[in-house]
Amino acid sequence: MEFSQGLISAAYIVAALLFIFSLSGLSKQETAQEGNWYGIAGMTIALIATIADPRVDNVGMIIVAMLIGGTVGLKLAKKVEMTQMPELVAILHSFVGLAAVLVGYNSYFELQGSMSVVLTDEQHVAHTIHLVEVFLGVFIGAVTFTGSIVAFGKLRGIINSAALMLPHRHKMNLAAGVISFLLMISFVNQGGVNTPLFIMTIIALVFGWHLVASIGGADMPVVVSMLNSYSGWAAAAAGFMLSNDLLIITGALVGSSGAILSYIMCKAMNRSFISVIAGGFGTDVKVDTDTDYGEHVEIQAEGVAELLKHAKSVVITPGYGMAVAQAQYPVHELTQKLKAMGISVRFGIHPVAGRLPGHMNVLLAEAKVPYDIVLGMEEINDDLADTDVVLVIGANDTVNPAAAEDPTSPIAGMPVLEVWHAKNVVVFKRSMNTGYAGVQNPLFFKDNTQMLFGDAKSSVEEISKAL
Repeated sequence: MEFSQGLISAAYIVAALLFIFSLSGLSKQETAQEGNWYGIAGMTIALIATIADPRVDNVGMIIVAMLIGGTVGLKLAKKVEMTQMPELVAILHSFVGLAAVLVGYNSYFELQGSMSVVLTDEQHVAHTIHLVEVFLGVFIGAVTFTGSIVAFGKLRGIINSAALMLPHRHKMNLAAGVISFLLMISFVNQGGVNTPLFIMTIIALVFGWHLVASIGGADMPVVVSMLNSYSGWAAAAAGFMLSNDLLIITGALVGSSGAILSYIMCKAMNRSFISVIAGGFGTDVKVDTDTDYGEHVEIQAEGVAELLKHAKSVVITPGYGMAVAQAQYPVHELTQKLKAMGISVRFGIHPVAGRLPGHMNVLLAEAKVPYDIVLGMEEINDDLADTDVVLVIGANDTVNPAAAEDPTSPIAGMPVLEVWHAKNVVVFKRSMNTGYAGVQNPLFFKDNTQMLFGDAKSSVEEISKAL
């Protein structure tokens, strides 16, 4: 069944509005589920309208591709753990980038096939604009594709999370950008010959790989957010090439919201937004592995229970370790027990806790932890000095005092949860290994800190029983 172009445009407007409502809903935990449904409804309308467009051919093949993709996506969504969500998001960004590259080349070859006629001045201008769209679309898509694959590899643990420290790496990044710009001028001036496009594609693929490889593990949440923005601009570029208004709008929404989120996270980490785009920020300082911080003090679950019994206020600061151990459910049970005993319990969430923006918030919401006791770093930091006990469950880099006390640290200047000001700190860890950033944490050796080793889920359950 075919629809008129006016009806298709109307459907696109409705879908675009639903996408805007989706973003609005996702901005708050209380309305996040509603926001998801808006997004699903908008995408359903968009897909139906696109298939029904009279200009679309091979509808049967498109539907088969959608069924295959939808089946794979549904299976993955059911199978993937919350700990794997950041790497899933990263690999999905790579698909968007690859799609933009394929759309760009398809649009280019289609354009070349129609170049047998002499163009009028007006057609020549339109042709030039389309060549620029193709070139930029392929460039952004290629950078997003390989950059997202590297991010996936780092998050998955198959690529070293440490920053790749090649000599003159920033100059190489700048050279890649300048050469690509010169190739675009050559590509347009020569009417779309394929050599500059092919060379740029290779440069962009390597550039995207190097851009993300040059960034250390502590900054990966910002990288994932930035790649989200890149994937949006890649989708918008594909929309220009396909003359699809909805794809342009959707890509711009994703691109701008991802950039805004990255900016907010950069402010929270005391990083430069421009240096995020350039790649390799926060990696010019050598990690100190020789400092002797002294000995750490161990504690058992029963000892932690005793500390909690005599506390009036408790703050829990979760990290990626809580996600790995699936400890959010017993943490919620422990919270309920402490509140029943008249003890004030709150959660302190760092903006980049975990491997993805909002990672910890989702985990806690999944365990039915009330929203009103889950506070951001800036809301709770001032209260930590008056807190009796802080439980650091699986967090490392986000509670590292080196960020505030050691100007030579790779995370120097990054705002962190200042848990060391509390009367007692208990750190839940499997071992004394460093965090994802590979930086030693002096918190573990402070006089008011005690280490509880073992699986976080089991440890919390033992504390709960001891209470």
